[in-house]
Amino acid sequence: MKTVNHKIKYFCRFNTLIVSFLLMFVSSKAQQKLNVAIAGLNHDHVYLIMNSYQKAEVNIIGIAESNPELVNRFKARYKIPDSIFYNNLPDLLKKKKPEVVLAYNAISDHLAVVEAAAPLGISVMVEKPLAISVKQAARMAELAKQYKVHILTNYETTWYPSNQEVYKNVKENNTIGAIRKMIVHDGHQGPKEIGVSKEFLSWLTDPDKNGAGALVDFGCYGANLMTWLMDGKAPVSVTAITHQVKKEVYPKVDDDATILLEYPNATGIIEASWNWPFSIKDMEVFGETGYIQAINEKNIRARQNTKDNYEIYQSKTLASTYANHLSYLSAILKGEIKPKNDLSSLENNLIVVSILEAAKISAKTGKKVMLNGQAPKTK
Repeated sequence: MKTVNHKIKYFCRFNTLIVSFLLMFVSSKAQQKLNVAIAGLNHDHVYLIMNSYQKAEVNIIGIAESNPELVNRFKARYKIPDSIFYNNLPDLLKKKKPEVVLAYNAISDHLAVVEAAAPLGISVMVEKPLAISVKQAARMAELAKQYKVHILTNYETTWYPSNQEVYKNVKENNTIGAIRKMIVHDGHQGPKEIGVSKEFLSWLTDPDKNGAGALVDFGCYGANLMTWLMDGKAPVSVTAITHQVKKEVYPKVDDDATILLEYPNATGIIEASWNWPFSIKDMEVFGETGYIQAINEKNIRARQNTKDNYEIYQSKTLASTYANHLSYLSAILKGEIKPKNDLSSLENNLIVVSILEAAKISAKTGKKVMLNGQAPKTK
């Protein structure tokens, strides 16, 4: 009987230890979730972070939004308590200390977010692109350096397994030789046509808030990816043409843009449009000995010059750090990875802004704009 009791006690003690371990594990996982503040709700990409909030993948400790209609909409849909909402970001940051601020507002408002957060030692991730002008981007870089914070940019395509695998094949495995030509297509049928929110549409079609139309909205993707593939170097020159195919729908901004980037030994062609027959985000890279294309988020098409046919296959699953922006942000803030020259990095996105600004000048003047491999310097 003693032996039986001893076994029962041992079994109970063992189960208690297991339960304690599981509780500690769950608690540890909960503690690992980022504490974020949200600046603005008028960018429809905000629904991605809200879905993460619903899945308990992130802690939203504050939301800065002055539009009462948006506040009520998000409060009702996501069951968010009143105590989380603030009229503006400075007021929010007086009360709460997030690990990072995520900006979901007009591009013209990104600088104000950084000006509010950086002096408090809080890093910022904005939705693409970084800034509306080279001057504003340069100021953001100054603040990042002064206060030793990260200023990062979020692109949907950064987390595509296909793009990451193309990069690895081209840059690390040298599967197609030196890059000679890059072509990136991005866009959809148009923001109004696909039914974006009225708040998003309002600033997306305002040149003072978005900087341009499709040229900025979708041109930034190609500029971002090409700067990455070109090892963080700016192009020698930028040439662009734009169209207003649907002037009655988008009277103030372009709805189609083609941007030509000249590099010393390669050419980049960015095709950005609100006039595609369907949504598209792909990237083609031609090298000396082969070709590789990220067809979409997961699929890749490749061909070598020694082969007669294309090979189509699915890309590998990404490592957790690069699987989504929350995992990436967490790794950055913990110092586990450094963002230098990756797709979200400040260095890359300063060049992206310079490319977009040069493209706007070129489209307006009809002339090639020289960058000579350098992002423009501002006073």
